[in-house]
Amino acid sequence: MIVEDQALLAMELELVLADSGCAVVGCAMDRAGALALAERERPDLALVDINLLDGMTGPLVAQALIKQFGATVVFLTANPEQIPDGFAGALGVMSKPIDERTVADVVGFAREFIVNHTVGTAPRRFRMAPWMTQSDAGVRPH
Repeated sequence: MIVEDQALLAMELELVLADSGCAVVGCAMDRAGALALAERERPDLALVDINLLDGMTGPLVAQALIKQFGATVVFLTANPEQIPDGFAGALGVMSKPIDERTVADVVGFAREFIVNHTVGTAPRRFRMAPWMTQSDAGVRPH
């Protein structure tokens, strides 16, 4: 699932994710759209921009996706200073602008976490959440 308000970036992400073997269940541009999509599709992984059409609601979207739908979240941002404290339960942050290799590497990292509950080496241009580096990395904060 992609939660991104820049339509061209969302389309690019969709193509890159498909090339990485992911089935993209949809794209949303704001909080309401993201939650409706998650309710309908129950995604395993969501790439969530911090700033959306309705403001800086990405962290709220991430928390709902994690708590209500059990999704794994990776933030997207061009503004690292806006990353929420504790990363709102997300695995980490991928910095914009993005490139195909980084997206593929981050998806592989997230897939390993989702499937095997293990934490590998963080991909380049990916900042891992502080809770991921603790000994209980498989346990998501509440």
